[in-house]
Amino acid sequence: MKKRLRTGYTTGACAAAATKAALLYLLSGKRPTKVELTLPTGTKIPIPVAEVFKNSKGVQATVIKDAGDDPDVTNGAEIVARVRLLTEQKILIRGGKGVGVVTKPGLPVPPGEPAINPTPRQMIEQAAREVLENGQGAEITIIVPEGEKLAQKTLNPRLGIVGGISILGTTGLVKPVSAEAWLATIETSLSVARALGLEQVVLSFGRASELSHMKHFGFPEEAYVPMGDYVEFSVKAAFRYGFKKIDLCGQWAKLLKCALVAENPPAVPEDYGFTTHVRHGMVRPDEAQRAFARWGIKLPELPPLNTARELLLFIQKMPENLQKEVFSAVLKRVKKLAQAFAPEVETRVVLISYQREVLFVL
Repeated sequence: MKKRLRTGYTTGACAAAATKAALLYLLSGKRPTKVELTLPTGTKIPIPVAEVFKNSKGVQATVIKDAGDDPDVTNGAEIVARVRLLTEQKILIRGGKGVGVVTKPGLPVPPGEPAINPTPRQMIEQAAREVLENGQGAEITIIVPEGEKLAQKTLNPRLGIVGGISILGTTGLVKPVSAEAWLATIETSLSVARALGLEQVVLSFGRASELSHMKHFGFPEEAYVPMGDYVEFSVKAAFRYGFKKIDLCGQWAKLLKCALVAENPPAVPEDYGFTTHVRHGMVRPDEAQRAFARWGIKLPELPPLNTARELLLFIQKMPENLQKEVFSAVLKRVKKLAQAFAPEVETRVVLISYQREVLFVL
């Protein structure tokens, strides 16, 4: 019997748990060894607390990042929250040592702000509100002592996040990622959909895209297959299971990456074929701009761009007819890539915005 892979906690969950532990000690004088954290889903989980103490700057608590069985570079890192009370009823969240600062546009956090993503910020604030009494506020500083060193093993420097890691996570939990686990999930999902007599499935790159498609199109829950990065495997598997129609659903960066390789998919040694994983190359805005020119799309002069997300934001400011021309060209090539993997399958491509709305369909 194969060992069940162990789930871990995101850096965002650790930061929120450390915040709660520090405030509990500050207000009660008791040092918690664990805290109950409320996840974005509403589920409550216990998270161990490594250390809590008071110094001249406030109360500080440490949670050790446990990534479970996921090969996360931050596994074992100290995630620290330092708190002090405010007389005003507000929550201030700051980045301290080892938390990166965003210096370029195109990311979920604007330039000049600490790289603490929106969902972790919400979790930290909720954890604080659960402890604070009416009328109380708090200043919360998140610290990762080894963050600057760890960041060199991530894409942060290239993305313009300097001085440390990002505090991330959309669910609070780290689910172990392995090819075997992903491929088994895809196969199982397709098998269930087929057994229920469904004629069409939705292959989504991520949960945000899946939820957006559900909201807009309302397919049965069983029609949704979380393919992650495994595009070639998933399209071919859908054909093997007898599906004649599929929706490929994703946000801009993933779909653009597919479009850019549609005419010449890279050779991949793994049996599961082409994926959109970053190790098979990043989407570079300058590369996309050259591709648009080859495709006969005349864009206005673009400023230097850092990320695919920033490129999309720029495109969305263009006239609507030009936006449609760009989106149509990209999605047309995504369909071409899918047809190369399974010519018999009719593919529709759905582009999801970063605001989690359906942006374009082809």
